[in-house]
Amino acid sequence: MAYPDTQLFINGAWRDAADGRTLAVRNPATGQEIGRVAHAGRADLDLALDAAARGFEVWRDYTPARRSVILRKAAALMRERADTIAAVMTQEQGKPRIEARSEAMAAADIIEWFAEEGFRVYGRLVPHRSDITVRQMVIKDPVGPVAAFTPWNFPINQVVRKIGAGLAAGCSMIVKAPEETPASPAALIRAFEEAGLPEGVLNLVYGDPAGISEYLIASPVIRKITFTGSTPVGKLLAGQAGRHMKRVSMELGGHAPVIVCEDADVDLAVRTAGRAKFRNAGQVCISPTRFLVHNSVKDHFAEAMAEVARGIVVGDGLDEGTQMGPLANERRLAAMAEFQQDAVARGARVLAGGARIGESGNFWQPTVLSDVPLDARLFNDEPFGPVAGIRGFDRLEEAIAEANRLSFGLAGYAFTRSLAHADLLTRRVEVGMLWVNMPAASSAELPFGGIKDSGYGTEGGPEALDNYLNTRAVAVANV
Repeated sequence: MAYPDTQLFINGAWRDAADGRTLAVRNPATGQEIGRVAHAGRADLDLALDAAARGFEVWRDYTPARRSVILRKAAALMRERADTIAAVMTQEQGKPRIEARSEAMAAADIIEWFAEEGFRVYGRLVPHRSDITVRQMVIKDPVGPVAAFTPWNFPINQVVRKIGAGLAAGCSMIVKAPEETPASPAALIRAFEEAGLPEGVLNLVYGDPAGISEYLIASPVIRKITFTGSTPVGKLLAGQAGRHMKRVSMELGGHAPVIVCEDADVDLAVRTAGRAKFRNAGQVCISPTRFLVHNSVKDHFAEAMAEVARGIVVGDGLDEGTQMGPLANERRLAAMAEFQQDAVARGARVLAGGARIGESGNFWQPTVLSDVPLDARLFNDEPFGPVAGIRGFDRLEEAIAEANRLSFGLAGYAFTRSLAHADLLTRRVEVGMLWVNMPAASSAELPFGGIKDSGYGTEGGPEALDNYLNTRAVAVANV
């Protein structure tokens, strides 16, 4: 299907930027411009802030049941349009169409779950200490208009987690979505619009990330900031929010360790980690990246991983049979080359891949490196691409220490048949999400978020709603 140009969505209407500015959108599989996206200026942001302020006054008074009806309609529209949305997402982001469709369908599940969870925003009554008649109440109500900032790697998934929780809690929102992949989040916003969301409750802008974030965070209208992206940018935005005493939740970068014990089912580990490593060309915040494998099974694991990498079909995500698409841009290609060259210079061995594919498009071979030293960039900086680094260990405590060495703490994986090992890993690996003997299984009902430099606050489970709620105490004496 033809790729659509993308406008801003402000106060219930799709519109061009006030000054008419646009930015180019490029297909990462070809490098060619496929469309334009509106570039918001200060005038547009002021309109969005005014709309969000007025929209909040309306939406906060909707009952959970009334909100739920609209959210459920939006979820149904996402399911109906999943194939169309997938084709658009693949053109702008590059991932295979089957992955794009899964993302659109998962968005519907997330919206539906929050539509129900909104019913469970409970306060409580607290007995008073004295004999006088006093009713003490704990009340939870929406924090206010929210500014949400989202990345390009999952252009719907990263937006819908914020929208689902925020709307269910009764907040209005301004979403600053990625300029690289604008049409996918626009399709999500359109589903809410057509489901009957009141004007101003949900607004969508694109443009200069630094300028927009600084302006929105400083505005007295905005009461909460939610961001998904890199740790350095997250720290910058958290600092800006702190100066204005704004509520913040951050889902930041990761560098997920994978610990494969000597008693692990190695074939299971390879199948599970292999699929996960190269999903979305490795451009996933919870992608397994540091493979710590017991020396007794390391060679078997490494060669099997290399075989998986060599068998992956790389190509345009719109082509039938493609299993891995391109990287997002040429900068990612340069980064992959730098990670590999640094590791090899320090003694790592290339078992599979290791080169760009072709001269057009941002394609990189699925790559497996073994015997990666600890001082290599690959074991210290998040690669955010299809490069897997492997090194051995002799004692589980040694692997856990390495897993915890970095400041990242988003996700981790482990494979073992031992309950004792599983228990030790559960207690000692410092990550917000740990999966043992299985792939990442994030869902709407589970917390999704990290610890340490990987952020704070969650974007799943009942805990996600807490980020969008004020908790207040009210006491009423009977006079």
